[in-house]
Amino acid sequence: MLPDPADRWVVMAIVFAFTFLLPSLGTGALYWFGHVNSLLLRERAQRPLPLLLAAFSFGMATMVLYQPAIFDRLLSQIMTGMTAAVFLTFLISLRWKISAHGVGMGGALGLLLLFHLTGPSAYTLWGLVLMVVLAGSVLSARLALDAHTPAEAWAGLSLGIGLVFGLSVGLWLSS
Repeated sequence: MLPDPADRWVVMAIVFAFTFLLPSLGTGALYWFGHVNSLLLRERAQRPLPLLLAAFSFGMATMVLYQPAIFDRLLSQIMTGMTAAVFLTFLISLRWKISAHGVGMGGALGLLLLFHLTGPSAYTLWGLVLMVVLAGSVLSARLALDAHTPAEAWAGLSLGIGLVFGLSVGLWLSS
């Protein structure tokens, strides 16, 4: 069930505000008040507060968009998965610098792979191929910038893919 075109802009505005704008402004405020020493968050010790703030913000978006009478259930399920991904990235970052970029790309790749496996078509196949290229490019860039080790990058990608499939199996078993 797709929302009306006017409601799609509302969904986009909510997702933008809660998954980009608020976490960005929050990280900027943490920098302004001296809780992080760089907006790049290169050091593992700098990542927990911004990630916790992002997880909270993603969770708020999930709650706002959980309106089964208005929006498709898939929207709240995707937001739940994104919230879980950010929260797990936060927890792991307390001890180890997993690639958050890898987690995001893994989630997107896993979701497209799931769509392809449940309803294969040429459209999803090309989207999947494009996402593999994009994920590879992002991981390569993170390594080239010396932002992560290969283990951190691959662990992030694996966490994202694993979360999508784990949540999908859980939803399938509960339905």
